[in-house]
Amino acid sequence: MVLKRSISKEEIKGMPKVVFPGRIYVIQSETEVEKAVAYLQSQPLVGIDSETRPCFTKGHFNQVALLQVSSDESCFLFRLNQTGLIQPLIDLLENPKVVKVGLSLKDDFMMLHKRAPFNQQNCIELQEYVRPFGIRDMSLQKIYGILFGKKISKSQRLSNWEADVLSDAQKQYAATDAWACLNIYNLLQNLKRTGDFEIAPEEVEETEIIIEK
Repeated sequence: MVLKRSISKEEIKGMPKVVFPGRIYVIQSETEVEKAVAYLQSQPLVGIDSETRPCFTKGHFNQVALLQVSSDESCFLFRLNQTGLIQPLIDLLENPKVVKVGLSLKDDFMMLHKRAPFNQQNCIELQEYVRPFGIRDMSLQKIYGILFGKKISKSQRLSNWEADVLSDAQKQYAATDAWACLNIYNLLQNLKRTGDFEIAPEEVEETEIIIEK
């Protein structure tokens, strides 16, 4: 497998859209949190992401509204604006036996820490993990496009994540982002183990040389 160093927005536009193929669970009560976390605590590896309602007022910031945690088969959307960041979720984030994979985790955890204090354990930042593979693009959409030739839609990114009911489009978007992190890591782990990849050579722009006569 030849891994490109970067990819253009034009290339991504022509790719087929990827959607999370598993089951999506919207978690909005303490009882549901406990049941979902009990399952996730049994997983060796999960993908994580978060969503915050956009704010267009200068100087005002909203708290993170949604925490997505995905296994290969199921994604759980924890509605933190309704439940808060309660102890079972903190236990999951602090569990060193469950590997958490995400992108821009520093930003996610900065927002989550505003809801409750915790010490996250065993986390993998994809922006750092892709570097040995020669990948220079740092966005989830571009990394996924390079590795899988498919496009992650970003149409719901600025939607209202504190809405009373999340739309199907919002749920699919949120689940896909968390699961995509897991998918990327699993593929790179396999390539690392088999060595079945090569990094594309640097692309050098051709410069026209004009010789005056």
